[in-house]
Formats: sequence, structure tokens, C-alpha cells
Amino acid sequence: MSYDASARALRCPFCGSVELRPQPDGQTVFPSKVIPFAINREQALQILRVQMKTGFLLPTDLAQEAAVTQIVPVFVPFWCFSAETHTYWTADTNQVPLTARGNWRPLFGELRNSYDSILVPASSVLTHEETHGLGRYDFSRAVPATAIDLENITVEQFRVPRKYARPLAKRMIEELETAESIRRYVPGSARNVHVNVKVTKLSGEPVLLPVWILAYRYRGRVYRFVINGQSGHPFGQLPLSPWKILLACLIVGAVVLGFFALLSAVLK
Repeated sequence: MSYDASARALRCPFCGSVELRPQPDGQTVFPSKVIPFAINREQALQILRVQMKTGFLLPTDLAQEAAVTQIVPVFVPFWCFSAETHTYWTADTNQVPLTARGNWRPLFGELRNSYDSILVPASSVLTHEETHGLGRYDFSRAVPATAIDLENITVEQFRVPRKYARPLAKRMIEELETAESIRRYVPGSARNVHVNVKVTKLSGEPVLLPVWILAYRYRGRVYRFVINGQSGHPFGQLPLSPWKILLACLIVGAVVLGFFALLSAVLK
């Protein structure tokens, strides 16, 4: 893997594009908290190198031939919500007594929870997959925005207002409550799950989270990669080798044919 320093044009720090597209002006939102970078540039490059060498289906020469065209640390905006919940739920479980006549039995209950770091992205740069692919952040390491020099680093502006982020946060909390109700209280398989979640004290604050955004070129195509600037958790595009995919299909096909041949011989 090499670094391509031949580009002379002004490039977008997020995707490496040289195209200039007008963006509407947005209301400036000042973050209340910032999580500092714990991963430096060399560490981010090393993480990408490791990912390029991991995986059977990746091209063999990917790590040697790929040229990094862009690597930039970016503070990406999020809304961080906290809330309390009181949930009532009902469901059917297939775990029934041996003497039961039916295959399902009803259950019901309630639970209370509190949340303090529900993240709703306010970025127009990261995709939904990239946002979730970054993994979790440790907010115990967060510092006030005044403790970070935000003038000499790329900072994306908030593109999603709080009023639009609130219903998204509420929906995420309801999904978490549904999953926890089933996981904690419903043994076996569940059906007819109904959850009524009351969300109270829902509040959100603007925060900035550290992300390394990289772009690299391989065989004439540009790929993008993002890395959690605190934990180093990677997510991004990696090309697949068509020859290795074909080989894998042939191996699976041979195994399946061998299994049926063995099964046929046993049944004779």
C-alpha cells in the first residue's frame, strides 16, 4: 500500500472527489462535548493495511498495489440522547409445560430502563452503514468542546436539526426495548410480540465524534474506508477477487456433490 501525493486539485476531505457542488447553508450548532482522537495517522494506515490482508476473498496483491489517495481526521456531528423508559410487553413463547395441550403459551410483563448515549447521526457525509460500522464510543472520555482545538481540524457541520433527530432517537429506543423484552423475559422462540414503550425525559445534546476517513485506489477504482478515531474499529469498502469467489464456489460445489455421493452410497 502506498500514498498517492500526485493529485494537485482541491479534494473533498470526506470522499476525495474534485467536483465542487453547492451546499445549502445550515444553522450553526455548537457541540457541547467532543471525544478526542486516540488513533493517530500511522495507526489508521496500519489498521487499513491489516484489513487489506484479512479475508480469503480479497485480492492477493491488494495491500501492495492499493494507493491511499486521501486520509483525513474528521470530527463528525451526532445528537446524543438520554431518556428513561417504562415498557409493557406481551408475547407468546414455544416453551410450554410437557402436559400443555398447545404449542404456545402467553407471557406478559413490564420493565424500566434508562439510556444515556443513544446516537443519531447529524452527518450528510457518512452513510447509514458507515455510521453503524464505526461501532461504539466511550463517552466517559468526552471533554468540553472548548478543550479541543477545532480550528485546525476538519469539522463537519450539523446537517440534521434536533427536532428531526428526536423521533429517530425515540424509534431506536423502542427497538432496543423490544429486543431486550424478548431477550430477557421470553424463553425459546417468540411470536405475537407487542411492546408499549413510554419514553420520558428525552433530551439530546450535540456532540462531535472522531472519525478517520480514507480513500484508496486499486486497479482504477476508488474505495472509501472509515475508522473509529477512538477505538480503531474499521469499516469500509474492500474489493473481492472474482477468481477466489469462483474457487470458493467450486469448493462448496465439490463438498455438496461429495456429501450427496456419500449419502447415496450409504443408502444403497
